[in-house]
Amino acid sequence: MRLAQPLARTRARLAVALARRRVTLGFLVAGVVLWLAQPTWRTIAAGALVAAAGEAIRLWAAGHVEKSREVTRSGPYRFTRHPLYLGSSIIGAGIAIASGSLAVAAVIVLYLATTITAAIRAEETHLRDKFGGEYDAYAQRMAPPMVRAFSAARALGNREHHTVAGLLLALALLALKVQLSIR
Repeated sequence: MRLAQPLARTRARLAVALARRRVTLGFLVAGVVLWLAQPTWRTIAAGALVAAAGEAIRLWAAGHVEKSREVTRSGPYRFTRHPLYLGSSIIGAGIAIASGSLAVAAVIVLYLATTITAAIRAEETHLRDKFGGEYDAYAQRMAPPMVRAFSAARALGNREHHTVAGLLLALALLALKVQLSIR
């Protein structure tokens, strides 16, 4: 029992550290993905469709969420606690498909499984600390829904355009690799 508490604190600190470094790690993973990718025009088209669906979920969520100000319960937050991470996972699947490589798919799955799990743990701890019972009620689907319209200004304020730009850049680099026949 005495060992369990320090171990839990260590795991929590590791989750926070990994969550904070997930964007930096993402750039490193992107380099590996580009290097290992074996895209074709067909895999890029299929992957882009899947990734676009993931970005649509992220955009919808970003247009509703008020990060660290409230427990958002509108838009996609009515259906899932983590629609931004759900959208990111679908984008990851799209990039894996676009890459045309099982090795890339494995790298992406490993990256997403570790970083998103860590981010969810850290975020839920933060939300419970900040909002207490309100977040617990939401997590248990006992909180009433919130009525709020999508806001493009809110999505921009949440910097969702950075994710759109990153996705377009990734697809463009894969297309460049096909065009230049770089294998």
